[in-house]
Amino acid sequence: MQKSVRYNEGHALFLSAIARKEGTKRGYLSKKTAENSRWHEKFFALHQNVLFYFENEQSARPAGIYLLEGCTCERAPAPKMSTTGKEALEKQHYFLIMFGHDGQKPLELRTEEECECDEWVEAIQQASYSDIIIEREVLMQKYIHLVQIVETEKVAANQLRTQLEDQDTEIERLKAEIIALNKTKERMRPYHVFHENDDPDIKKIKKVQSFMRGWLCRRKWKIIVQDYICSPHAESMRKRNQIVFNMVEAETEYVHQLYILVNCFLRPLRMAASSKKPPISHDDVSSIFLNSETIMFLHEIFHQGLKARIANWPTLVLADLFDILLPMLNIYQEFVRNHQYSLQVLANCKQNRDFDKLLKQYESNAACEGRMLETFLTYPMFQIPRYIITLHELLAHTPHEHVERKSLEFAKSKLEELSRVMHDEVSDTENIRKNLAIERMIVEGCDILLDTSQTFVRQGSLIQLPSVERGKLSKVRLGSLSLKKEGERQCFLFTKHFLVCTRSSGGKLHLLKQGGVLSLIDCTLIEEPDANDEESKAGGQVFGQLDFKLVVEPSDSSSFTVVLLAPSRQEKAAWTSDISQCIDNIRCNGLMTSVFEENSKVTVPHMIKSDVRLHKDDVDICFSKTLNSCKVPQIRYASVERLLERLTDLRFLSIDFLNTFLHTYRIFTTATVVMDKLADIYKKPFSSIPIRSLELFFATNQNNRGVDHMNDKSPRLCRKFSSPPPLSIPSRTTSPVRTRKLSLHSPITARVGGLDLTSPLSNSSVNNNTSQSAGSSPTSAQTPTPQTPTPTTSSPPPPPSSTSPPPNNSKPTQDQNSRCSVSPASAFAIATAAAGHGTPPVFTNSERTCDKEFIIRRAATNRVLNVLRHWVSKHSQDFEMNGDLKMSVICLLEEVLRDPDLLPQERKATANILNALSQDDQEDAQLRIEDILQMADCPKAECFESLSAMELAEQITLLDHIVFRSIPYEEFLGQGWMKVDKTERTPYIMKTSQHFNDMSNLVASQIMTHTDVGSRANSIEKWVAVADICRCLNNYNGVLEITSALNRSAIYRLKKTWAKVSKQTKALMDKLQKIVSSEGRFKNLRETLKNCNPPCVPYLGMYLTDLAFIEEGTPNFTEEGLVNFSKMRMISHIIREIRQFQQTPYRIEHQPKVTQYLMDKTLIMDEDTLYDLSLKIEPRLPA
Repeated sequence: MQKSVRYNEGHALFLSAIARKEGTKRGYLSKKTAENSRWHEKFFALHQNVLFYFENEQSARPAGIYLLEGCTCERAPAPKMSTTGKEALEKQHYFLIMFGHDGQKPLELRTEEECECDEWVEAIQQASYSDIIIEREVLMQKYIHLVQIVETEKVAANQLRTQLEDQDTEIERLKAEIIALNKTKERMRPYHVFHENDDPDIKKIKKVQSFMRGWLCRRKWKIIVQDYICSPHAESMRKRNQIVFNMVEAETEYVHQLYILVNCFLRPLRMAASSKKPPISHDDVSSIFLNSETIMFLHEIFHQGLKARIANWPTLVLADLFDILLPMLNIYQEFVRNHQYSLQVLANCKQNRDFDKLLKQYESNAACEGRMLETFLTYPMFQIPRYIITLHELLAHTPHEHVERKSLEFAKSKLEELSRVMHDEVSDTENIRKNLAIERMIVEGCDILLDTSQTFVRQGSLIQLPSVERGKLSKVRLGSLSLKKEGERQCFLFTKHFLVCTRSSGGKLHLLKQGGVLSLIDCTLIEEPDANDEESKAGGQVFGQLDFKLVVEPSDSSSFTVVLLAPSRQEKAAWTSDISQCIDNIRCNGLMTSVFEENSKVTVPHMIKSDVRLHKDDVDICFSKTLNSCKVPQIRYASVERLLERLTDLRFLSIDFLNTFLHTYRIFTTATVVMDKLADIYKKPFSSIPIRSLELFFATNQNNRGVDHMNDKSPRLCRKFSSPPPLSIPSRTTSPVRTRKLSLHSPITARVGGLDLTSPLSNSSVNNNTSQSAGSSPTSAQTPTPQTPTPTTSSPPPPPSSTSPPPNNSKPTQDQNSRCSVSPASAFAIATAAAGHGTPPVFTNSERTCDKEFIIRRAATNRVLNVLRHWVSKHSQDFEMNGDLKMSVICLLEEVLRDPDLLPQERKATANILNALSQDDQEDAQLRIEDILQMADCPKAECFESLSAMELAEQITLLDHIVFRSIPYEEFLGQGWMKVDKTERTPYIMKTSQHFNDMSNLVASQIMTHTDVGSRANSIEKWVAVADICRCLNNYNGVLEITSALNRSAIYRLKKTWAKVSKQTKALMDKLQKIVSSEGRFKNLRETLKNCNPPCVPYLGMYLTDLAFIEEGTPNFTEEGLVNFSKMRMISHIIREIRQFQQTPYRIEHQPKVTQYLMDKTLIMDEDTLYDLSLKIEPRLPA
């Protein structure tokens, strides 16, 4: 313990200020002076192990300082006093501080309260660190004891060493004596013994025996080695070594990618930022590249360690390398956390022409191999999952008794824990990359795609029909329009906007000058023509009910109508379902997002903050930090009940959750359970909906202060409703569009709560013009009295009021009249928008109860119809394969139609769903592979030489897409294609695989049928040309079919044939092979698919590999039995990409003469026949 402490006055004043403000213990104590033994009251403050005292609490400078380290504190008895002062002494409580320093007097203190005295004693005792000092002394004693033991052991070791040396000397002496005795014995033996041993026959016999023993020993060892080589353990070790070698190769490639990122982009851009006219600032460079240079240094060290271990092969010890790497991998959290912002900063910098030109110059470097900077920035995002997969494979081939087993399992668990932390940041990366890829394809650029909350939904080709004034279609024929391709548009749907582009002859996309970017908040979707609109009805007959309208009403310009034509009914249903869902999300999102916390990084609506079940983890649900399209935290794990509760929550329904649920519900529940839940929500909404949801649904704003009346024309306040079911309010004034949206004009303040059903109609009136709801009278903004309804021809007759009686049968008639002043459509709109505000009450409690009951029933019907419509339109295969499910949906919809209170648009939406279910031809007469195989009147198949490369490529693409689109999405669940009964579980995936093999065998067989070299070379060049045309048609499956056939050993070994192939053809083949190469998990093919527009036929094996990684890497359920919904979301993302390519058809005319040749199984040879024929054509050269 130190005897003295160096004193720094400034430091002491600083510590005294902290102690006076934030000390562990502060208060007044009486201190006994050493001179006159008097007690003076001082203000004491304790901070860590230093005790300060001041003259009073306001003193800035301490009067004294005590260092408490090593001291002891205990209660002290009161001093003996006279009888007069005895009573005063009993009220005082004394304690004593004795310091461990020599010559320092103890400090005597006292307080008036006993509890305060005990608190001071305990605080000072803790500040003295006496426990630590005692522990240190104990450890020192143990250390001294261990040192003594070590010294004793050293002495004993020296003694033993001396004894061993003596014994070695004795052994050598005894050996010398034995040798001397043996020599003496040899001299004493008779001479004839040596003579017999020299017999040649005996020597031969001994030599043969020695040879036989050696041969038998070698044979035995050979059998042992062969048995081991064929054993499962040796096979497992070989696979394990191969996994390690692959990991080293992958690590080499990753380090090379990081090297290119740093040396070809980061360091040159740093130099450019330091120039006189910098195209980019240093802050932007740091924001784009983050800590990528540190990551490169880390992996260079790890890579060197891996190469050193490979040098010591076959002894492969890797666990200690991962032990060193694991603590450093936390640097990936910063990279992943800011990756979104990094890509956004890069996109903003590209708006600068100088920077964009400089970046393209860097990207043209040969080392980049045509890859963009965004690609290199994304590589680190997948490194942690790659390590997890590698460790998973290593553990699968590592025996349980292996020395590295526990270390590898620990490393895998730590990496999985880190991956779960990073998963929330990775989830939006794919969406951002998709948005950036689309933004790069548009020549003019598109600023809305730089919004990170903009989520891609779908894309495809639609035909835009020309329109004239008043929204009526011009007299135009579909045939002429599609032939000239005048109206073909490439459309992109996002959660907030709808993009309409034209494609130039060079393949570039251009936004339309008018109506190229449509804000969905200003749009109304009209799916079916109005029965009373003759023009729309005639147009529907001309176009076969394939057209739909988007009525756009921007706040700053006049309204217009965009009429689009889908290629099929299935495509129309998918487009309208997604557009409707996006519009509904924007409506709920915008109206609920009213109150935000200041300086909050994550903006969550007030309704969500009020309901902890939507963002707080519980025993049956766990949330991530990422928000979905409704600004609600995404679900990571949840029970089936909580997932069904979220599906039927009346306040919001995000499109990403709905797609994920409908794609993957078979994994954790059944269609019957989902239908029962929907039926309960419709039939018993009050008992099926959570009470907290109902409370927040009818939450009333209590903060009525500071209401600022805003302009009624504000685009933020005018929220529109999409269908189904939009709330139609026929207007008295003539309008080019009969189905109008309901706009809510209501003031929004900084403190807006939930819904107040007691507000008068003046606060949330439906338009300022005179309007009328279907089935109710027009309302007045001044008085709540009923008015006489104005008859209209476009609305059906209203249902009788007696069908929906109020709960209280004794309600007066005047109250009923008052109740009728609010139309059902208006009440439902106000409720679902949650836009009411606190005003003086108008209705009685019974009236409000009646309103609430009606609104809840309408909202429940709306949610059920919304889910069913999305389910039926986008997942029709569920109902085609399950007749009971189809009948239960039909029965529920028929029951909905019998509801007398059903709104007109709800009735129309229900009828549309029933019509979609009752359609027998769901495929729109599209070709099927069975139809092609069973064509009886087809002409005879032609030979290969008579068919052009264009005809072959088009028909291969048509056949590949027909086979690809026939796969139902449920076959992608559960890895059925890898099971023993894969033919029964996934028949269509097996057909696709068989079709791929047949086409590849056909290419190889056709080449091998030629006997002369020139014909074979011409066939190879023609097939390469076919593959290149398939690439132009976005048929990458066909490209891989042909290139894999050309790489077969039977064809690849034909050196004389390949010598005749032209250099241009070889270069083209190398280019095609590079696109479809499996290197880096098909990284080149993935980049190509992100930048291509449907129709497209991707390689199915790439997606099956992704699904297998997801299935093997993460379980479906947690240990607590919760559904791993993060895994479901990843699976749904892959299935959505597959279905997007499935649903966009090719416009290629079927040519039976070509398909008959391609499907002819008699032309196909097996692998052995091909190789034998190859050996016959070009025999092996003699060794």
